[in-house]
Amino acid sequence: MTHKKQCIVKAFAGSIWLSALLLSGCQLPGKSMEFKVMNKLPIDRPAEPVSIPVASVAALVQRFGVENLLLYDAATDSLLVTQPLDANADGTVDELLFQASLKARQEKSFKVKGTSNGAAQQPKSGRSTFSRFVPERTDDYTWENDRVAFRTYGPVAQQMVEQGIKGGTLTSGIDAWLKRVEYPIINKWYEGYKENSNFYHVDRGEGYDPYHVGVSRGIGGVGVLAGDSLYVSRNFTGYKTIAEGPIRTVFELTYAPWQAGEQQVQETKRISLDLGSNMTRIEEVLSTAPPLPNITIGITLHDKKGEVKASREQGWFRYWEPIDGSWLGTGLVVAPQRVQSFKDHRAEARDQSHLLVVASPKDNLLVYYAGFGWDKSGQFESVEEWDLYLADFAKRLASPLEIKFQRAGK
Repeated sequence: MTHKKQCIVKAFAGSIWLSALLLSGCQLPGKSMEFKVMNKLPIDRPAEPVSIPVASVAALVQRFGVENLLLYDAATDSLLVTQPLDANADGTVDELLFQASLKARQEKSFKVKGTSNGAAQQPKSGRSTFSRFVPERTDDYTWENDRVAFRTYGPVAQQMVEQGIKGGTLTSGIDAWLKRVEYPIINKWYEGYKENSNFYHVDRGEGYDPYHVGVSRGIGGVGVLAGDSLYVSRNFTGYKTIAEGPIRTVFELTYAPWQAGEQQVQETKRISLDLGSNMTRIEEVLSTAPPLPNITIGITLHDKKGEVKASREQGWFRYWEPIDGSWLGTGLVVAPQRVQSFKDHRAEARDQSHLLVVASPKDNLLVYYAGFGWDKSGQFESVEEWDLYLADFAKRLASPLEIKFQRAGK
C-alpha cells in the first residue's frame, strides 16, 4: 500500500526560494516523490524557476545522490532540466532548481525520481545563465541569461581613474548590455574587445552596450540618502562566483568600507539571475551600528529625456527613455512594505539625475530586483508592455507559488 502524506511549502516567485522545509513525516522511503505546483494568480507564469530544498527529498538523496535525481512533468512524463545549487557555498547542495510554466490559477503535478544512473540521463539545455570575473577587460564582473546582461567594475578600474590612467571606471553602479539573442554573448564580446576596444559598443546583430553608467547608480546601484546627499561605495574589491548553470547564476561582491555621513558602512552584495527573467535579484547588506536610516536604490535618468512611472502600492518603479533610435525601459521591484518613498530627482550635474527608491532595510538587509527591457530585443514593443511586465513581476513576488508534496512511491 502506498503511504500518503501531504506537506505544503511556499515559494517566492520570479526568483523562487522556498520559505519552509517539509515536516519530517514527509521523508518517506522509495524511489520517487510526487508534488504539485499551484499558481493562485489570475495571470500566466511562464518558465518560472522553482526551488526544491534538498531536505524535502532527503531520503532520495541519501539513497541515490542528488546528481542522480530526475525530475518529470507528471502529465507528459517528460524529463525536465534541473540544476543542483549549493546556495551557501559550503560544498553541499541545498536546492534542486527547475522551471515550471503555469497558466492562470493552474495546478501542475511533477515527480522526482531516483535512479542509479540518473546523472547520465540528465537532459541538456540550449540556454543558460552565466557569470564571471573578467581580468582581460581591466576587472569587470559580468552576468547574463537568455534575455539580458549586466556588468559592474572592480578595483583596478578604480585605481586607473585615481591615477589618471585612461580607460578606468569609478563607480559601484550597474551597467546594461542590450541583447538581441538568447545565446551567451559575454565571452564573445570580450574576445572581440581584445582586438578592438570599441567592439561591444557596436551592434552586429546580437546587441551592444550603449548604456552609460559613469558615476551614476546605473540600473540598481545603491547608496544611503541623508538630506540632499546620496552616499555611495566605490568599485567592488572582491568577488566569489557561487553558481552558474541552466537555471540560475549566483555570485557575491564585497566592497571596501565607506562613509555614509558619520557612519562607516560594510557592504556585501549577493546577486543572482534566473533564466527567462529580465530582472536580476540583489540581496544588499549594508552593515553599520547604529542601523542605517535607509538603503536607497537608483536608476540613472541619463539626459533626462525619458519618463518616470511608479506604483508604490505594488512596489515597481521604472524609467522609459530613448536610446540610439530605440527605446529602453529600466526598472526596480521592491517589496512595498519596505518602500519609504521615491523621488524623480533631476540635476544639472552629469550622471546625478536618478529615479531614487528609498527603502527600509531589515537587519541591515534589503532584497530587490533591477532590470531592463529593450524594444529591439523583440521582448517588448512598447512602454505599456514594459509596465505590464513589471506589474506582473511584482504580483508574482507578492503571491508565491505553492508546492505540495504528496507521496513517496516505490
